[in-house]
Amino acid sequence: MNFPKTKIAIAALSFTFISTQSNAQENEVDEIVVTGQYLAQDKANSIKAPTPIIDVPQSLSILTADQLTERGITSVGQVIEYTPGVSNSQGEGHRDAVVFRGNRATADFYIDGNRDDVQYFRGLYNAEQVEILRGPNALLFGRGGTGGIFNRVTKKAEIGQGFTGYKATADSFGGFSAEVDANFVTTENSSVRINAHYDSLENHRDFFDGDRVGFNPTARIKLSDNTTVDLSYEYADHERFIDRGIPSGDDLRPATELDDITFADPAQNFTTLEAHLFRASVEHKFSDSLKGNFSAFYGDYDKVYSNFFPTDFNEANNLVELDGYIDTTERQNIILSSNLVSEFNTGSVGHTLIFGGEYIDTSSDQDRLNSVFASNGDDQAFFDISRPLDFNNGVGTVFTPITSATGDVIGFNQEATTNSFTDVNDNTQTDIQVSSLYIQDQIALSEKLDVVVGLRYDRFDIDVVDLANNNAETSNVDSEVSPRFGLIYKPEENVSLYASYSESFLPRSGEQFANIGDTNEFTGDTLDPDEFQNLEIGVKWDINPKLSITAAAFENEQTTPEVDGSDPSGATLIIEETTVAGFEFQVNGQITDAWSLSANYSALDGEFEDGSTPREIPDNAFSIWNTFQVNSKFGLGLGVTYQDATFTSNSSADESERVTLPSYSRFDASAYYNVSDKLRVLLNVENLTDTEYFPSSHTDNNITVGAPINAQISLVGKF
Repeated sequence: MNFPKTKIAIAALSFTFISTQSNAQENEVDEIVVTGQYLAQDKANSIKAPTPIIDVPQSLSILTADQLTERGITSVGQVIEYTPGVSNSQGEGHRDAVVFRGNRATADFYIDGNRDDVQYFRGLYNAEQVEILRGPNALLFGRGGTGGIFNRVTKKAEIGQGFTGYKATADSFGGFSAEVDANFVTTENSSVRINAHYDSLENHRDFFDGDRVGFNPTARIKLSDNTTVDLSYEYADHERFIDRGIPSGDDLRPATELDDITFADPAQNFTTLEAHLFRASVEHKFSDSLKGNFSAFYGDYDKVYSNFFPTDFNEANNLVELDGYIDTTERQNIILSSNLVSEFNTGSVGHTLIFGGEYIDTSSDQDRLNSVFASNGDDQAFFDISRPLDFNNGVGTVFTPITSATGDVIGFNQEATTNSFTDVNDNTQTDIQVSSLYIQDQIALSEKLDVVVGLRYDRFDIDVVDLANNNAETSNVDSEVSPRFGLIYKPEENVSLYASYSESFLPRSGEQFANIGDTNEFTGDTLDPDEFQNLEIGVKWDINPKLSITAAAFENEQTTPEVDGSDPSGATLIIEETTVAGFEFQVNGQITDAWSLSANYSALDGEFEDGSTPREIPDNAFSIWNTFQVNSKFGLGLGVTYQDATFTSNSSADESERVTLPSYSRFDASAYYNVSDKLRVLLNVENLTDTEYFPSSHTDNNITVGAPINAQISLVGKF
């Protein structure tokens, strides 16, 4: 396949390599000591061992808790807006959904390296830092991770320290929140830390409201100089309104004339989540060269989402078609994992060896009931547009037809019923066992050249009971081997050039085990997993301890076996390929003592085999955030995000027939004032210029309406 932009990106990256080496040689780099440039340092993190970022052969981004607070970031979506190579998807209004290098994902989320795959909006109140690794990551994470992963490193109890921090926030929409972070010394060798938050949610859309509660006590016990135990329990209780946006118009753009209308029932568009998460880890130092980490995770999730949403817009008659359903998920995850990290030499060759294993047991019950409209016995019906829509105050809704003089149905009137959701779409009980082993060796062949070699084996065993299909039972086993190779060349201590190759896979049951309703297709080769391959070259340059530049060019290829619809037996497969290539560039750190900068740029070029472009892939996107320290007490921040136009779906190979989200730019700003060394006042303003924009979508007729200008004021303190 021909990717002109990728060739340009590789040429630009080559120029960066040359410039980097030249500049590095001109500076006295031997005097620079790089410190603090680690993934989570000594904490649990997404690559299993504390590793300097400069020595990781893939593109990644990190935001610390202080940076999240400074920028007013409280959600995964806000993090993504300032991260290269990734973008937000709508997530049907009830979940985090990230497009990693062209791959939409709702399950590639992790807590301290443990899988957190239920669909919901994750809080950041207890995050020490967040890590976004891009490219397939099967070696360390197994299935999924096809375009990248999002890992939250949580705050842990700190031995020997006592402190209490707090944060209170209110915004101009009417929402408010409160957080507390308290660490207590219990003994000389143990501490307890409690993080808690409450959010009252509001935004610019009709009917929207919600509440989120999070409570996360942790304990750290130092059993000896060599052994430390961390314990954690987290409780989450979320409820919020679901808004799936507006439809598109005849011009294949968002129907801006409807942007003030919320197509939903205020009582039946909602999502709730109750989750109990238990984590325990033991870190033991066997010797100066061998360390082990052993962890156990249990997650119990109870999730419901119910919604009506637009599926079509008839502009001529001012009619919008609605669909609806209610979905429930009950899931329990047990994850046991361990890994050993050993540093040793064989002659003059150094080794950092990671050897580990993982066992996952998942029980996941999910069902969906479609709405039924009495007017037509279907789950979709047209109605006249009005604002707000009248859904009989939450009583189930059906419609009777409005006819024209010629007898044509042109709309529907509402009538009350108590049974809107009666049509069973699917109802499955799923049990999954995953057993994994992995090994990786980072080999220092010389002071300047490292080689990374790794391999992972996964056995993915799934059993399904299809309750909606006479309790039909079926099962399947996937066994996959995922390799990883990398080269890291360091012409200077603070400069690395790298090349890497990695693979990942996604079972045909999908990331949420929902693609399993048709047991006739859930057999044999039709369940071969999707496979992903990634080639990447990059450069990382720590200009000084506080400033770094990174750049990467990559190509991801997805291979998907699909059943040939022309073969009635379903035994014939068609292998479909999708390729996404691109270039990423980042600058992070202190430009001067008073000016810090985070600048990100990405260029993506996606292509199906028929030559068309996949949905949700912007050709270009960039973000810049500047912080200016005016004096010892006062500082300012200014940011901008830009995203090129994207397609909302893959509905046609002819791109002229596809709905498009327009490109947009959004400006954000902040200011802070240090009242004392224990109290700071923060002001964050999103969409400073009050721009109308449509940042994401789920389908052609589920288009998110961007928020207008919104101010948020916070008090951040400690005592």
